[in-house]
Amino acid sequence: MRAFAERSDDPELRSAVELAVIFAFCTLIFHVLANLYQAHLGYGYFRDEMYYLICGRHLAWGYVDQGPLVAVQARAGETLFGRSLVGLRLFASLAGAARVFLTGVLTWALGGRRPAQGLALVGVSLAPIYLGTDGVLAMNSFESLFWMGCLLTLILILRGGSPKLWLVFGASAGVGVLNKPSMTFFLVALLAALILTRQGRLLFSRWTAAGVLILLLFAMPNLLWQVHHHWPTLEFLQNGRLEHKNKALGVVPFLVTQILDFNPATFLLWGAGLVWLFRDRSWRWLGATFALFLAGMMALHAKDYYVAPIYPILFAAGGVAWERRSGKRSRVLEGRWWAFPILESTIVLSGLLILPMSTPILTPAAWVAYAKTLHLYGAASNSENEASGVLPQFYADRFGWQEEVDRVQQIAESLSPEDRKQLLILCSNYGEASAINFLGRGLPPAVSGHNNYFLWGPGLASGDVAILIEDSTAEHLHQFYDRVEIAGRIGTTYSMPYEHRNIYLLRGRKFDLRAMWPKKKNYI
Repeated sequence: MRAFAERSDDPELRSAVELAVIFAFCTLIFHVLANLYQAHLGYGYFRDEMYYLICGRHLAWGYVDQGPLVAVQARAGETLFGRSLVGLRLFASLAGAARVFLTGVLTWALGGRRPAQGLALVGVSLAPIYLGTDGVLAMNSFESLFWMGCLLTLILILRGGSPKLWLVFGASAGVGVLNKPSMTFFLVALLAALILTRQGRLLFSRWTAAGVLILLLFAMPNLLWQVHHHWPTLEFLQNGRLEHKNKALGVVPFLVTQILDFNPATFLLWGAGLVWLFRDRSWRWLGATFALFLAGMMALHAKDYYVAPIYPILFAAGGVAWERRSGKRSRVLEGRWWAFPILESTIVLSGLLILPMSTPILTPAAWVAYAKTLHLYGAASNSENEASGVLPQFYADRFGWQEEVDRVQQIAESLSPEDRKQLLILCSNYGEASAINFLGRGLPPAVSGHNNYFLWGPGLASGDVAILIEDSTAEHLHQFYDRVEIAGRIGTTYSMPYEHRNIYLLRGRKFDLRAMWPKKKNYI
């Protein structure tokens, strides 16, 4: 077929772009309105959001537990919008809208017309896992952009596009690696799929080499950062496996979660897409990429949502599969985007039914009642082994932070000016520390040995007086301080159980904090 550039006046492409823009715009508006509404329901900043915001104040080419791009996203959001929840999450919402748009274009690139595009766009727009991840400041919402950008460039090359598109592939892959290390696993699966199919011929080109070079140039700063800091991300991943941080799902449970994450009704769509990709020799490499990546994630006992970024290609293929199978129906022949009313209505209705499981549109109390009434409570489980409380972790980690900061603020303000000058605030994890550093007013910087906080060090405070948030006992703390007082407690009804901790006020330091700091390292 003719190259993408040569088909810029193609009415099918123009129609696909117009439809994709409409769905993308609706997706963006939904997230903006949902985030505006959440504040009225009592939901606050998500735990990881505050951590990313603090990382944004310490810009670097790498971090222990994430790529550097999310810190840039956080820094830009805070600079432009301050503390606005809608503003801070706007880039993630835009990324979600862009994923929807790319799905429409991918459907066209695979040969789908308006009926296929409409079906694919309905399915991907209402996928619960996307609605959830695109509603918070995070790196996950951007993954599909870079992954699908790579696939789209290869599809266009196979359709007769210029091999120079490999340069776009390299840039997309390189930025994707900076966004999240999981991009590497996707690229390995893609490479293996190309080698195993006849499309492997794409690899033998000087433009392919140029694209790989661009990828390496983008990734090199992060690689050098990892070397300089003795590979902290590898240590972080290894510790997670050794300490069984994540739930190790078997093959069947892992596959079941894939169906649940994307709304069971959409399995009829993306499942058909996977079958169609394997049956069509021209696109078998796409099906193989998905299968190899899925198998790799299951073998590594990764979190179930790690597979999510690759699904837009299955939604696109599913739309084409349904269109081809129903080619003689009048709605398909007429090119109507709502050509499959029964399936699309089922996806919409079931999507609305389970919407509260991915997007906080109910008060916590109403959510619990709703989930139990519809027997969805068990479906909102954690991907980690930490016990959840009343709410699943994705919601629970939005509660308790302001209360923690207010109590620490009260304790600090009760101290004499002399004590405040030497005050150290030490937290057990990045969530507690980031809440104090982001939400606190006039407090000294909170420090921690958790993940990237360890690299930022113990700060300048002497620590002769300290506020400690830790799951510990007074007897244990007397080894380090002469005077130990329980000054408060954090935790709310809806916050995670492990965030119910004592706040200790400590005096009379017996140790050298800087000499002891290496022992505080906790990469997990």
